[in-house]
Amino acid sequence: MKMHDYYSKQLVDKNPPGSVFAAKTSACMVTAYKSGKVLFQGNDCEKEAGKWGGAARGGGAGSGDGRGSDGGRSVTVAGGTAKKPAAAKGKSAAKGDLPIGIGGMSAIGSDEVGTGDFFGPITVVAAYVKKEHIPLLKELGVRDSKDLGDEKIIAIAKVIKDVVPFSLLTLKNEKYNQVQQAGWSQGKMKAVLHNQAILNVLGKISPEKPEVILIDQFVQSSTYFQHLKNQKAIAKENVYFSTKAEGIHLAVAAASILARYAFIQYIDKLSETAGFKIPKGAGAQVDVAAAKLIVNKGRDVLPSFVKLHFANTDKALALVNKKRK
Repeated sequence: MKMHDYYSKQLVDKNPPGSVFAAKTSACMVTAYKSGKVLFQGNDCEKEAGKWGGAARGGGAGSGDGRGSDGGRSVTVAGGTAKKPAAAKGKSAAKGDLPIGIGGMSAIGSDEVGTGDFFGPITVVAAYVKKEHIPLLKELGVRDSKDLGDEKIIAIAKVIKDVVPFSLLTLKNEKYNQVQQAGWSQGKMKAVLHNQAILNVLGKISPEKPEVILIDQFVQSSTYFQHLKNQKAIAKENVYFSTKAEGIHLAVAAASILARYAFIQYIDKLSETAGFKIPKGAGAQVDVAAAKLIVNKGRDVLPSFVKLHFANTDKALALVNKKRK
């Protein structure tokens, strides 16, 4: 393989999932995949990719607490000519029935993580996957994050964050508790976050438009848009909802992985602050952890660590009182 030989002195020991080889040059990171696509990541990725001709397809990344800031640069090179993305079909209403062949379309997918966890924030990600990137994401092992362990999620997320444009929004515990006490349901929180993340991605890829926008369904579409009635801008064009949407389009699966990756990182930071490992979920183990946190740092720290309205709060306080008797 000509490219493999060219980078033979710069090969790295460990190849990313689905790759044939990976090399690190002074200009960028080069990863070749079984599909024949080659991903160039780094500030000089366009220059390095230009050495090999073909169709250079730009990628991008976005992240941040509500800002959707730009991340690293990347270019994917493949043989042939880059195809112009299909135009949106102009369906303005969200519908339960999905377009035929949606899994092969260029799409923005959105998903969230953390709503059922006592500790930690809600993280929502919207990600744009072009149809020509679908085979690459399949090779990388992209699928629903619930089917992947933390180590695999981290490995995949570190690659796809430079391949697909995305927006990450994090609703931290302090803000979560404030809006919850003000009467917001989790459904409204998620609707506002999904809508804003999608708008952020639409802004990044403009003037290009996705063929569809697919949201992992958590409420009926009518309720979703009711939650958004006071928002200044609402993404409505070609918006669809489906449960288990990760299995329908890889854009949702990619969003799921990136959201889980962000959540894992946040839990790690909470663990550092707490001085012990914070567990995920809402089972008995989080009651014990919250009780330990109260004993070590006082009850006043809870709002920055947990979702206060969960029944786990009372259970943790009961454990503390039991120990003190």
